[in-house]
Amino acid sequence: MTVSQEVAATLPDGQPVTRWTIGVPGGVTAEVLSLGARLQALYAPDRDGRRENVVLGCDRVEDLLGEAAYLGATVGRYANRIAGGTLPLDGTTHRLRTQTTGHTLHGGPDGFATRLWDGVPVREGRRAGVRLRLHSPDGDQGFPGALTAEVTYLLDPAGRLWIGYRATADAPTVVNLTNHAYVNLAGEGSGTVLDHLLRVDAAGYLPVDGGLIPLGPVEPVAGTPFDLREATPIGERVTADDPQVRLAGAGFDHNWVLDGTGFRRAAVLSHPASGRRLECLTTEPGIQVYTGNHFDGSLTGRSGRPYRAYAGIALETQHFPDSPNRPEYPSTVLRPEEEFRSTTVYRFSVE
Repeated sequence: MTVSQEVAATLPDGQPVTRWTIGVPGGVTAEVLSLGARLQALYAPDRDGRRENVVLGCDRVEDLLGEAAYLGATVGRYANRIAGGTLPLDGTTHRLRTQTTGHTLHGGPDGFATRLWDGVPVREGRRAGVRLRLHSPDGDQGFPGALTAEVTYLLDPAGRLWIGYRATADAPTVVNLTNHAYVNLAGEGSGTVLDHLLRVDAAGYLPVDGGLIPLGPVEPVAGTPFDLREATPIGERVTADDPQVRLAGAGFDHNWVLDGTGFRRAAVLSHPASGRRLECLTTEPGIQVYTGNHFDGSLTGRSGRPYRAYAGIALETQHFPDSPNRPEYPSTVLRPEEEFRSTTVYRFSVE
C-alpha cells in the first residue's frame, strides 16, 4: 500500500493544490485533491485485469472552480437542496445563500467543493490514505455556528475505498456531507452509463416538485421506474414516460430511502461488458441517485473527451434533501456536545 503526494495545480491566488495518490499494487488506485477534498480519479481492474479510471474528473483549475466544481468533491455544509434557502433552527430562521434556482444546493454558491482543504497522509492498520480538514466559520453561506469538517479516504488491501466523515460545531447548526463522484465503470470519457445495471436497496423514494425539492411523504417504488430492487439497465428507466423522470430532465435526481439501519449495502452498479462491479455501502439513511442528465458536451474530462448526458452516475449517500424544513425526516441538526460521523465504502469486484 503506497501513499504519495505532489503539487497538482496552482490556484489563481498562488496557493498550491495537492494531489495524493493511494495505491494497491495491481489493484485499485485513488487520486485525491485538496481542492474540494475531491476524488479526482479511481482506477479499477476489469475481468481481464486492465485498469481504467472509472470516475469523471478534470485537471484545469478553471473547471474545478466552475462547471466541474462538484465532480468527485466533498459537498457541504449541507449536501443537496434546502428549499428557498430557509433554515429554521431552535426558533430562529436563518437565510442561506442560494443559487439561481432560489434554493440552496450543496451548501450554497461558495460551498465546500471549491475550498482548499488541509490534508495529511494517514495509516490505520492495513488501510492507508489521506485525511483532509476544513474550517467553516460562523455565518458561512448563512449557516449558523463555526464548523470543523473532516473527510478521510482510506484504501485497504482488498481494494475497498473507505470514506469517513466527521464534523463538530460550536453552536447548533445542520450538516449533511457526501461525495459527489460520477462513476462510469466502462472508463472515464468512454460514453454513457445507459448500459450499466443499477440496484438500489430501497422500497421507498422521495418524489419532487419542479425545483427538485421533495414533496414530502416517502412513496413506494413499486410499480414505478424507481423500483431498482433488482439490477436493472439504467437506459431502460431514464427513458420511461414518467412525470418524475421528466422533472429531473429525462433521468434520476432523486433520493431513495434506504432499507434498514446501520452500516449496510445501499446500491450495486455493474457493467457487464467489462465485468466491473461496484458495491456502495453506507451508514446514511438515504442515497441521491443522479444520472448526469445535465452534461451537454461543454465540459471536457481528463480523457480529452467531452462529457455528454449520462456520462456518469452519482451515488450520493446522505441524509434527505430539505430535512431542515421536514421535521418528519431524519434530523441533520448538529449541536456543540455532539459529533457528526458517517461512513461510506466503495467495494470493487469483477463478474
